[in-house]
Formats: sequence, structure tokens, C-alpha cells
Amino acid sequence: MINRETNWRSMMLFKTFPVRESRHTMPQIKSYRPTTEEVTRWAQSLDNLLSSKCGLTALRLFMKSEYSEENIEFWMACEEFKKIRSRSKLESRAKTIYDKFIRPDSPKEINLDFYTRESLQQSLLIPMQSSFKAAQNRAYFLMEHNSYPRFLDSELYHRLCRFAAGER
Repeated sequence: MINRETNWRSMMLFKTFPVRESRHTMPQIKSYRPTTEEVTRWAQSLDNLLSSKCGLTALRLFMKSEYSEENIEFWMACEEFKKIRSRSKLESRAKTIYDKFIRPDSPKEINLDFYTRESLQQSLLIPMQSSFKAAQNRAYFLMEHNSYPRFLDSELYHRLCRFAAGER
């Protein structure tokens, strides 16, 4: 079994983050140093963190190390879902997202209240870009109030701050 905390630590040692070039290419490892200003903005809001490629990667690594990556993965899947324009692709992707994150006993089931789950099931009868909005907001809320504060207190974030400042 791989120690997930060691995974992000080893990435920090090599000063790299996996950066995806596009949806159609394999992830490439590139050396990237976030600026001090960028890392400081991450602490101002979860939106600032999620809008930064490096910040998003750091949060994903952190949440994986805590075995709580389902919320960030669901949030990201919803962001991609909102960009789909084809009706058939919407239906197919909605089913995939539902099966992976919403269906009871799914591999990465997210924590949704009964009302949100029921309204989501109704909206998926005819999927639209906004079908997952309430569930995505719930996942965001959970990240904002649970994972995000822990991330800001984590050794990973503090190392990134030092790294951005040019320290080791």
C-alpha cells in the first residue's frame, strides 16, 4: 500500500506537480513554482485555490492523503459537465457521474442529504448543464468547511508557502 502522504511529499521534494496539458493528452510532469502571491491568495478563499492549477493539484493531493478526494473529484466532474453541449453526451456523462458519485454504495459516493439526492434524481430525467448544481454546491460547502481549513493548516500548504518564498 502506498502512503498517500509520502506521495505529495515526494512530489514536493522534486518540486513538481502533475499538470495536464489538455483533456486529450496524458499528464506531463513539469517543474512549477507557485508565486508567494498565488499561495497567499489560496488562503483568502476556496475559490482562489480552485481557480489555480497548482492550488487545485495541491488540494487534490491533500484530500487524497486524507482519503476524502470524492468531493473534489465530484466538483471537478460537475465543472466539466457544465461545459457539455450535446444532449447525448449530457445524458451519458450524467449517468457516469451519478454511478460514480451519487448512487448509494457507489465507489466514491459523496455525502448528500435526502432532499438534494431526490431533487438531483428528478433533474436527471432530462439532464441539463445545471442538473448537478445543488449537489455540487453541497460538495463545495463540505470542502469549504472541512477540507479547506485543514489544507490551510497542513504541512503541505506550509511547505508550499516556504517553497514559493524560495526556501527549502
